[in-house]
Amino acid sequence: MSDVYESIVAGLQEAIEDAKSKEKKLPRRVVTVVPVKEYNASEVKKIRNETGMSQKTFASYLGVSCKTVEAWESGINHPSGAASRLLHMMEMDRNLTKEFPFVSIEE
Repeated sequence: MSDVYESIVAGLQEAIEDAKSKEKKLPRRVVTVVPVKEYNASEVKKIRNETGMSQKTFASYLGVSCKTVEAWESGINHPSGAASRLLHMMEMDRNLTKEFPFVSIEE
């Protein structure tokens, strides 16, 4: 058998033994993920305006179509998943678009 397989089996055995024992020796940690925030039309528009981007540039930055941003800002649809996470990051750090310039903006 390969060394990788034996390493995996040994790790699993160690985990099983630790789970069965009263004195836990393996490190444990609790991971909490902040839920994805939901954004309404005015919040999306506010974030976009604060970045100084047009709808087209903002859409390119987020990796979505311009029609998607238009739908968000008109309240037809709402951002979800990765787009909401990026919006939350942009809201938390106003310099995010400057620190991570996926789109060039010439002034």
